[in-house]
Amino acid sequence: RFVMEASAKGCEVIVTGKLRGQRAKAMKFGDGYMIKTGHAGQVYTDTAVRHVLMRQGVIGIKVSIFLPHDPEGKNGPSIPLDDVVTIAEPKEEPSPETILAQQAEAERRAAEEQMAMAAAPEESGPPVEEAGF
Repeated sequence: RFVMEASAKGCEVIVTGKLRGQRAKAMKFGDGYMIKTGHAGQVYTDTAVRHVLMRQGVIGIKVSIFLPHDPEGKNGPSIPLDDVVTIAEPKEEPSPETILAQQAEAERRAAEEQMAMAAAPEESGPPVEEAGF
């Protein structure tokens, strides 16, 4: 509970050994979100193991804490998780009428340029003889 209140995303405690009686057991206690595999499991999980010597035998305690994302990298990793999705606002889409008007304007300009090219005579200098290879 204290770990979760300290801004951790998840926590898992495993206690193994002779807890009650002669038989060894393992008890798991978990809370929150915990990724154990992959690169995120290595970067975001902080783990500690301690062995406690009791009269009946050894008890092992393993605590894993899933750290929160911290862009500055002080309280946790600065690398964002792979499953975090950020939705960006869509770009404003032009209406179909404006697209059609732009296409008509471009076609009109192209036609005017073709008319101007056809009407203007080519400037020709002295005749150039082609090399006959």
